[in-house]
Amino acid sequence: MFRIIENSESSLEIKRSKFITKLYYVTTVQEATTLLQHIRKLYKDATHCCYAYIIDQEKKSSDDGEPGGTAGVPMLDLLDKRQMNYILCVVIRYFGGIKLGAGGLVRAYSNCVRIALEQATLKELEAGYRVCLHTEFSKENQLIQLLGKNNILKKEYRDDLYIEAIVSYDLLQTLQAFSLEIIENVWI
Repeated sequence: MFRIIENSESSLEIKRSKFITKLYYVTTVQEATTLLQHIRKLYKDATHCCYAYIIDQEKKSSDDGEPGGTAGVPMLDLLDKRQMNYILCVVIRYFGGIKLGAGGLVRAYSNCVRIALEQATLKELEAGYRVCLHTEFSKENQLIQLLGKNNILKKEYRDDLYIEAIVSYDLLQTLQAFSLEIIENVWI
C-alpha cells in the first residue's frame, strides 16, 4: 500500500471543461468530511465536486450530480488499483458547454486521478502499531528521543508519564523495556 507524501493539485482541460484534481493525505473519515465541506465552500461556483477516498477499510465515492458511476466510482477504482491508502481525491469540474457522454466522463475523471497520482510523491506504507506507554517522569527525554516528536499522538502527566504513539515493528521491539500496550495495528 502507498500514501501521498504531501497534498497536491493538478488541472486538466477537456473540451472546454476545466477539471481541478486535489489529493489530500487524510487519516480519518472525519478529516475527509471536514475537507470536503471546506472544498465545497471554496469552489461553490463549480458544477461538480466529485470525490473518492480510501482510509484503511473505509472506501467512499460520490458523483456529485454527474451521471451515476461516471466520476466517483472510476476515481475510487483507480485509487484502489494503485493500492492507495489515507487518501482523499477531489475532482472539481467547471462545465465548459460540451457534453462528454458517459464514456467521456469516465475517461476524464480517470485521467485526472491518473495524472495527479503520477505527479505526486508516494511512500510505501509499512505495518505499524498504535501503542500506549507508561513510564517514570525521569525517562521522558529518553522515550521522546526514541519515538521522535512526529510519532507522538498524546502525552499526559498522570501518576506516571502516559504517551500514545505510532511505532514501527522494529521500534516496538526496542520499547519492550517500557510498560507498553498495543492499542491497534496501523499502517505508517
